Amino acid sequence: MSDFTQRFLFDDFDARGELVTLEGSYRHVLAKHPYPEPVAQLLGELLGAAALLIGTVKFDGLLVLQARSTGAVPLLMVECSSAGELRGIARYHAEQIGDAQSLGELMPNGDLAITIDPANGQRYQGIVALDGANLADCLSTYFATSEQLPTRFWLFADGQRACGLLLQQLPVDRQKDPEARAASWEHVVTLADTLTAEELLSLDSETLLYRLYHEEAVRLFEPRALQFRCSCSRERSARALVSLGREDADQLLAEQGGTVVIDCQFCNQRYPFDAADIAQLFAGGGVEPASDTRH
Repeated sequence: MSDFTQRFLFDDFDARGELVTLEGSYRHVLAKHPYPEPVAQLLGELLGAAALLIGTVKFDGLLVLQARSTGAVPLLMVECSSAGELRGIARYHAEQIGDAQSLGELMPNGDLAITIDPANGQRYQGIVALDGANLADCLSTYFATSEQLPTRFWLFADGQRACGLLLQQLPVDRQKDPEARAASWEHVVTLADTLTAEELLSLDSETLLYRLYHEEAVRLFEPRALQFRCSCSRERSARALVSLGREDADQLLAEQGGTVVIDCQFCNQRYPFDAADIAQLFAGGGVEPASDTRH
């Protein structure tokens, strides 16, 4: 399994962790657009973050991470469903990248919106400034300031593989003494801070955890599979056209020479609609092509 998250638990501490490895899905995202190396790395880190976060929230729906800035990379956007389906996209100005490598250089004056969109229930959004050394620092700050359980992130990507580690302190259970809880949490975080990008990107879960926590009792659970999948469809594109109204749809049809083409920014899939298709949509006839032309 090349794309997965894997949970682990400390038997003696009130703490848990999650590891993520993305290969096929990450490469699939990068194959859709010719991203420069620093942009591909940022996008890989955000994909890893979304996969880790989806494991911390028990819900049926979609988690969206959207980073915006005034710099060379004005947009990073990643979606991960509760079913483990990932997609992502970045917008960048190639002429502005130059030698920029760090998050601050690529995305100045930025912020990151974390949106939980359940299939049933209320939508929730939190926002954190992109003023940390990297995306992992920004996410760790968000949890530290949002009155949630203390949570730390480590994220790395190299254009071929994206990997990450999450540690989270759990509610009081095994350790009742506040000082003991604090010391244990500092201990597991300090050890994780010794982790290098090379180790996280190259080692399997068992080896990685042994290297970090061989003196602790750690239980590693079965991995959970992830995959790239875009949620675009002809049906969703048709609904977008209908939402414009008949007059605007006909105007768009005329402007585009008789065929409206809706492009998915995530996967580059194209959905064309000609005059007969649009007439059928507004007549309530469904989204299958009305003309003899096959799309």
